[in-house]
Amino acid sequence: MRKTIIALAGLLLSADSALAAGGGRELFQRIDTNGNRKLEFSEIQAMRAQMFDRMDLNHNGLLDADEVRAAVEQVKSKRDLQTARFAGLQDEAGRMDRNGDGRISREEFTTFISDRLLQADTNGDGALSMAEMRAMRRQ
Repeated sequence: MRKTIIALAGLLLSADSALAAGGGRELFQRIDTNGNRKLEFSEIQAMRAQMFDRMDLNHNGLLDADEVRAAVEQVKSKRDLQTARFAGLQDEAGRMDRNGDGRISREEFTTFISDRLLQADTNGDGALSMAEMRAMRRQ
């Protein structure tokens, strides 16, 4: 089950990477629902809630191994995910699975903000400005 959680963390971090990548402008605009040119963590969490609902195929409020595998395969079919992206994700996965039950609940999935995004929020306002996004992209 730990591998499942690591794969799920990889999906989240690949979404974070898409935000940081040069081609993330369209994704940024979709997530910035209030149009203030900042990605508030609440907006990121709302996007993650939508992701969760699409992945939770049996609608039981938990992501199991089969659902995560299906999501990973869908992402892989859209673009090539390198194994390197999954390196070092055990800490992130452990943080996401806060109750340690080996499954990810909707609440755990939705409220998770990766270390990369937390560190990018240099002024601590719970949002990523365009300048903070550019700085994250350079890293």
